[in-house]
Amino acid sequence: MSMAIRNREFRALWLAEMQSVAGDHLTTVALSIMVFHRTGSALWSAVVYALTFLPALAGGLGLAQIADRFPRRTVLVTCALLQAVLVGGMAIPGTPLALLCVLVVLVRLVGAPVNAAQNALTREVFTDDDVYLRSQDLRGITTNIAMLGGLAGGGLLVTAFGTSWALAIDAVTFVVTAVVVRVRVHRRPAAGDPEDPWFRATRWVFARRRLRVLLAFSWLVGLAVVPEGLAAPLAHQIGAPDEAVGWLLAADPVGFIVGAFLLSRFVSAEGRRRYLGVLAIAASAVLVLFALEPSLPVALVVLALAGAAGAYIITVGATFITWVPNDLRGGAGGLYRTGLRVAQGIGVAIGGVLAEVVGSATSAIALAGLAGVVLTVPVAVSWARVRHEPAVSENG
Repeated sequence: MSMAIRNREFRALWLAEMQSVAGDHLTTVALSIMVFHRTGSALWSAVVYALTFLPALAGGLGLAQIADRFPRRTVLVTCALLQAVLVGGMAIPGTPLALLCVLVVLVRLVGAPVNAAQNALTREVFTDDDVYLRSQDLRGITTNIAMLGGLAGGGLLVTAFGTSWALAIDAVTFVVTAVVVRVRVHRRPAAGDPEDPWFRATRWVFARRRLRVLLAFSWLVGLAVVPEGLAAPLAHQIGAPDEAVGWLLAADPVGFIVGAFLLSRFVSAEGRRRYLGVLAIAASAVLVLFALEPSLPVALVVLALAGAAGAYIITVGATFITWVPNDLRGGAGGLYRTGLRVAQGIGVAIGGVLAEVVGSATSAIALAGLAGVVLTVPVAVSWARVRHEPAVSENG
């Protein structure tokens, strides 16, 4: 990871991403606490949380391709400023909950080309595949640290000052992002041809078998995030105080940080690709332990273990981007992130429905873990068959 951080442009992209992620999670925790306290419903709490994911369906598939048609630095700066304006509107005191949700959706839509440009540009600044993978480890670790800071800071700010202050800080992080990227990242011409068919990258990806398997791995994350949408009702069910909601939300990213560090430090790039299936199965399997209705300390340990195994997703995303040509990486990255985010949103919503039907957050999480194991096994078998296919097959 030290070699990656020596790259000046990567440092700028990395720091800008951390700031915006922390700001985003200030908003997330504010909404999570607000909605559950107002409604007392696990379903509504999960549905509102899912709003932060579902806009990726439209934005990721369509707007992400802007990252191939225009200079990627320009895309990052322009969209960050637009997000600052939208979140600034959310920060106005007294904003109704319904309008707040609409603005959250719009911010996430604008975020689609941002994420596509960020991922494509990060791959572009590195010529060495292994150094690039280490850079993604660093991004994964620090993004989750920023997430933890946003979750912890969000709870404190909402408690002390109210929702408006949390949202105002989020708006500032987008302005900082725009300035850092504009000053520190080199301008490059558009990587793709504006005359290309709009969904060329999508068709290209789905024509490659091993890329389809990587997409399947990313979609399975949707079941692993079910506990996030049920954090508030889970805390209530196991008799934990309100502040435990933040702890439960933080347990998974803490585990993820540890898992990403261990993989980066001790496992080679090829070894990480070899163990993708095992780690993906483990990430879901540990959630089955919620069937035992664990105490708060045990629940935190289980969620941390799930997060540690879930660090496999870094290797999935880095391998996917590496196997896509530069002129298609914006659109292909948008497709990848769309599947990931929509799967997460749907998984959270399904978890809310399950909790409402069975009347238990712990049972809903255990069922999600069981379903994850059943669905991941065939994907892991497919990966073992296709991961050694010749690279030339990806360019045909």
